[in-house]
Amino acid sequence: MDLRQQISDARKIVVKVGSSSISTTEHRVDTKAIDRIVDAIAARAEVSDVVLVTSGAIAVGRAPLGLTTTPTDLATRQAAASVGQVELAYAWGQSFARHGITVGQVLLTAADAGQRDRARNIQSTISRLHKLGCVPVINENDTVATTEVRFGDNDRLAAIVANLVAADALVLLSDVDGLYTANPSTPGATFIAQVSGQADLDGVVAGGGGEVGTGGMATKVSAAELATRVGIPVLLAAATRVSDALSDASVGTVFAPRRGLNAWKSWALYAAEVAGNIVVDAGAMAALAEPGTSLLAVGITAIDGDFHAGDIVEVHGPSGEILGRGEVNYSSGALQRMRGKHSDELPDKRPVVHADYFSHLE
Repeated sequence: MDLRQQISDARKIVVKVGSSSISTTEHRVDTKAIDRIVDAIAARAEVSDVVLVTSGAIAVGRAPLGLTTTPTDLATRQAAASVGQVELAYAWGQSFARHGITVGQVLLTAADAGQRDRARNIQSTISRLHKLGCVPVINENDTVATTEVRFGDNDRLAAIVANLVAADALVLLSDVDGLYTANPSTPGATFIAQVSGQADLDGVVAGGGGEVGTGGMATKVSAAELATRVGIPVLLAAATRVSDALSDASVGTVFAPRRGLNAWKSWALYAAEVAGNIVVDAGAMAALAEPGTSLLAVGITAIDGDFHAGDIVEVHGPSGEILGRGEVNYSSGALQRMRGKHSDELPDKRPVVHADYFSHLE
């Protein structure tokens, strides 16, 4: 099936809107822009389950607080977010109400997606909101998230949410109409209609975010790579063309999905909280590069962190390179006693990380 047709036919879709697309230069909610986006989502919601991921809380929280510049200290950013989240929730709610649609706000931190029981609760809540006829409106909970437990940007949040809800497509709406080989204002920059693999990104220069955003093209490409890695096609388009994006996906840049990881491996690799680190020797590193290979104690050279059996650990090569993540079968204390030993020297013959529960980083 044609990739744009696949996105157009998606039964479950995540739509992410950037800060600059829904805020004015006076750092207020742009109600006209929100109405335009909502009109398109409402039309799409007639045939698909839609999850909306919105940025903009800090951006639109500035004006009510009299902040003339973007706050840089954590406390002020969180204060602006607390005000902005109310502003945004009201604006989205009022706009969807024009179509008789109720919205439900879901504020998330990285820790919520990183713990399996909380991740399941996210899935259940979003599913129930859909069954009740609501559109879930998701934002990062900037009022409580710290720099250590942030998603980093809402493009990544949208990709993680798309994976959690098993979305059929992810649409990233921005203030640009798609991906270019460089900043569109740069002489010679050319538009890229489709990204089918890494080769299509060779030589692409993707910049950072603007004044009110934390993302930028680089984060959108990174989010698209994350989503496509787990088998979800992505459309990157201008928020001003949202109607076309959500009807027939005829605008913007499309990113083709790769062969998807299973749900557990994608969660472990991109969303799970890491409880500790394991360093392996060159032999174990080479072995783990082969599909279906488990991590054994004999190849472990160092252990860092205080973790328990069932936790997610990150596995590193001898030079510190990240090889992947997996669910460990032993506590850090037990592994300290086991590391470097052959399986026939150990009473428990289970691997440290079974191949079925190890996800390679590519």
